[in-house]
Amino acid sequence: MKKVLVAAGLSLFAMHAVPAFAATINIENQSSWEIHEIYFAPSSQDDWGDDHLGKKVLKPGMTLTLTGVTAGKWDVRLVDEDEDECIIKNQQISASEKFAIDDDDLLGCQAATEE
Repeated sequence: MKKVLVAAGLSLFAMHAVPAFAATINIENQSSWEIHEIYFAPSSQDDWGDDHLGKKVLKPGMTLTLTGVTAGKWDVRLVDEDEDECIIKNQQISASEKFAIDDDDLLGCQAATEE
């Protein structure tokens, strides 16, 4: 079941929210581009922290699983193979979530991020 993650009015990911203290997040790359960097920051802070991919690349069709994510509001930053940046703000994470990003979502987010 696909539920919507909204950033600046743009649907970006699928998500399911159920109350919990820590979450497992699955991010599936359904786009045509490789994702080279994924960062999370509490929505109240400017520090992105570490790249959750490290030296890995999230190729089209692949899924990244993050465990032990603290519930709360988070900003998410994605950087693709062309170094295009996509920032999704104020995402409520409260349980195990599944996010999927496709071409239209990534392009729309990048356009909004560049404004």
